[in-house]
Amino acid sequence: MSESAHVKQFTDDNFHSEVASHQVPVLVDFWAAWCAPCRAIAPHIEDLAAKYAGRVKVGKLNVDEQPNTASTLGIRALPTLLLFKNGHVVEQVVGAVSKDKIDSVIQSHL
Repeated sequence: MSESAHVKQFTDDNFHSEVASHQVPVLVDFWAAWCAPCRAIAPHIEDLAAKYAGRVKVGKLNVDEQPNTASTLGIRALPTLLLFKNGHVVEQVVGAVSKDKIDSVIQSHL
């Protein structure tokens, strides 16, 4: 999955600098290419990234290609969305949830 205008690609190498050092909340989508529910929510992630551009940083981390960060954070199911604020996890959403659910999680931390 390629980087889009609004969704960044996070790696084990850039994760800390991309997430911990930001003043705005950061939503991270932990996914894998083989995960059908991950593909199902991908358009929601893209839409919300565009909607909140400048107010929320949105990125994806492929757990197969970047296993260290997922392991460190205890990611056990896909998709998992983590919302970070000031470098700390403030919300976790697991599974293929609705766009409205993801939107409400973001809204609650703006």
